[in-house]
Amino acid sequence: MKWHLRVLHAAAFTVAPAIAADAGEAPFGLAWGPLSEVPRPLKVDREANLTALYYPRGWRPATGAGTAEVILVICRTEGLQQVVWVGVPLSGDDLARARRAIHDEGVRRYGEPEPGPTADAELWRDGQALLASRETPDGRRELVMTTFGPDYPACSRTHRVEAGHPAGAHVAELIGTNLP
Repeated sequence: MKWHLRVLHAAAFTVAPAIAADAGEAPFGLAWGPLSEVPRPLKVDREANLTALYYPRGWRPATGAGTAEVILVICRTEGLQQVVWVGVPLSGDDLARARRAIHDEGVRRYGEPEPGPTADAELWRDGQALLASRETPDGRRELVMTTFGPDYPACSRTHRVEAGHPAGAHVAELIGTNLP
């Protein structure tokens, strides 16, 4: 499963809502675990025990001014266990301000982060939240924030058995690194 993201543009940026308030609460007012309903996605992608639901800018829950796309990752047994938020392509001062706003919100909620798997990545809460970025074809960068539910490790183990790689390989591909 390749989680390719479309390049979408916007002038304004708001802090990534992909930083959940606590371990029991997922972003966008969702809850970790089984879901009884989700907004209709633009695209659905399945691999082994994972179903990824894609929401482009303007489709609930991807409604923030600085949001390019949101991906909800549903595990067959564990339900919602990952939310990926992708920001609009930015550069220069706009990128620095957006990154600082997300970093500051992460610090406010979780404390100081640890270095992540790439030079510009940060990890919070023992890897339950990740902020990184990826380059777009025009040389700008998209901020990528992902949070993981409490049963994500079990989901990833099942994915490794069924697909031959951990579930985190998809986010690693998205940001251009190797994650465990």
